[in-house]
Amino acid sequence: MTLFTDEALERYSRHIILEDIGIEGQEKIFNASVLIIGAGGLGSPIALYLAAAGVGRIGIVDGDVVDLSNLQRQVIHTTADIGTPKVVSAKQKMLAINPSIQVDDYHTMLSAENIESIIAPYDFIIDGTDNFAAKFLINDACVLLSKPYSHGGILRFAGQTMTIYPGQSACYACAFNAPPPPGLVPTCSSAGILGAVAGMLGTIQAAEALKYFTGVGSLLTDTLLRFDAKTMAFQRAKFKKNPRCRVCADPQKISLTDYEQPLCELKNHA
Repeated sequence: MTLFTDEALERYSRHIILEDIGIEGQEKIFNASVLIIGAGGLGSPIALYLAAAGVGRIGIVDGDVVDLSNLQRQVIHTTADIGTPKVVSAKQKMLAINPSIQVDDYHTMLSAENIESIIAPYDFIIDGTDNFAAKFLINDACVLLSKPYSHGGILRFAGQTMTIYPGQSACYACAFNAPPPPGLVPTCSSAGILGAVAGMLGTIQAAEALKYFTGVGSLLTDTLLRFDAKTMAFQRAKFKKNPRCRVCADPQKISLTDYEQPLCELKNHA
């Protein structure tokens, strides 16, 4: 289906009537490609909103299957999906919302061995993972391949996100350098997560992707946005690109490795 059919004009009409988007902006969205890493609490709202928005090609990566404990926050999955690979379940819902898009599903865990080939075809990457090992690997690979991406992390009642534009902005390692020592940060399974917090943060990440493609507004580059759902207080912390960053100071020296740090994603002092 081409963008300018009557059906497409009706489907995306609320975007098209926005002065900052219009037909031209919607066409940019339709020609865009996004890779979502993680089909869980963050990946669920990201996938649903990007599919609904008409992003032409969306990849989704996750090696897990749907579990009953996921359903409290991973809203793209249903009780009937228990035992189904998350990427299969997510793809079904995305195409049910918008059958005109292409969805690529990768039922695998990212590693230093496969990450380059998986992220290479996509214009924008979204980190919806739940562990530091994956987050630092994603940052390294995106800097190496010059892929802009959105970082996201949630824990208990809090969320944080920043957008990384390799070569222009600070990267994740500029802000946090390396994974924390073992045991310093609790996992989501031990500390808990308010389900709606995943929706709040994931929706912000989806908006960052759409802003990137349309050029609307300003991205969260060199900025860590944090919120506390208990008080609905939002805070911004500014960062600068570290000229001595072990990752982005010299991307040609990056050697992708698997970090040994399977902890939850939100750093307490972030």
